[in-house]
Amino acid sequence: MRYSSTASGLAAPDSPPRRECACAVAGAPTSASPPPGPRGGSEPGGTMFTSTGSSGLYKAPLSKSLLLVPSALSLLLALLLPHCQKLFVYDLHAVKNDFQIWRLICGRIICLDLKDTFCSSLLIYNFRIFERRYGSRKFASFLLGSWVLSALFDFLLVEAMQYSFGITAASNLPSGFLAPVFALFVPFYCSIPRVQVAQILGPLSITNKTLIYILGLQLFTSGSYIWIVAISGLISGLCYDSKMFQVHQVLCIPSWMAKFFSWTLEPIFSSSEPTSEARIGMGATLDIQRQQRMELLDRQLMFSQFAQGRRQRQQQGGMINWNRLFPPLRQRQNVNYQGGQQSEPAVPPPLEVSEEQVARLMEMGFSRGDALEALRASNNDLNVATNFLLQH
Repeated sequence: MRYSSTASGLAAPDSPPRRECACAVAGAPTSASPPPGPRGGSEPGGTMFTSTGSSGLYKAPLSKSLLLVPSALSLLLALLLPHCQKLFVYDLHAVKNDFQIWRLICGRIICLDLKDTFCSSLLIYNFRIFERRYGSRKFASFLLGSWVLSALFDFLLVEAMQYSFGITAASNLPSGFLAPVFALFVPFYCSIPRVQVAQILGPLSITNKTLIYILGLQLFTSGSYIWIVAISGLISGLCYDSKMFQVHQVLCIPSWMAKFFSWTLEPIFSSSEPTSEARIGMGATLDIQRQQRMELLDRQLMFSQFAQGRRQRQQQGGMINWNRLFPPLRQRQNVNYQGGQQSEPAVPPPLEVSEEQVARLMEMGFSRGDALEALRASNNDLNVATNFLLQH
């Protein structure tokens, strides 16, 4: 089981995740997108650090672009073009007094501090699971909405500090795509379950989310006035996630723009599907994860036994007793020894196979014998039987 967004990233901005099943005729393994996890951030589930998704950037082209492009530009400005850094300074006074709107845009995209670039990149990598859960369009809408709202809250916080406490903040705030990164902590806290990994010092414990919060704290304390950007980002994330004032409908990516970027940029930043890991769903409980792992092991065993049976049939000819070769994996009995003699468990009666499913497999080009054997081996599961026949 894995999380997958739509291939074109065109999920509606406020639509819940959809379940997707691969077509059995194509022989692709089925995959599903589970519903959003429980809110509150205190339910059990997930594993240490991997609860935020499987490794890699599969089905997360926008996250990949945010990792590569701003980081590359930040390194380029720091190492090769230091004289151009002044163009990306986040100067609020210049924006307010001289109406230099371009500074508001440039100053909130590229980090001029490499430490901020490193921490924000790690956080974006761990928050990529939201793009898989919601789809690229809704994820981009969240980033755009929090980016716009946080720019407004930056001005309000600076003015509130000066009016209430007489504290004049520096004209230059930390540059970079920082506010939307802090905004992502709101859905991270609300929808990612918390799992205790280790108990330390009595009530204190290490959870699967501890490392993410430590990275956020490191980014929060990396500069003098970065706390203004952090607070504005958290407030904007809370407003957008709670759909306050219907900002999620106003600040969203239009469908035509999503289609344009899915046709142009998504093929560039798309990643191949990982093949060497078990797909454990985000937000699943420990019991569900154990069940998924057991099902994965069962399927791998059935694949192995099916391949071995086909090789034996090719060498010896004739039909194979699939009921003997594939006994129910959950109900296998231990071998009993009586008087030094080994007694085999009773063989269950042959499983009745649906003629309709046999006909569907024969329409795909498989022989009737192979179709019967695969359906009996897979307990009349058409998708599993199709996968068996296609891969062996």
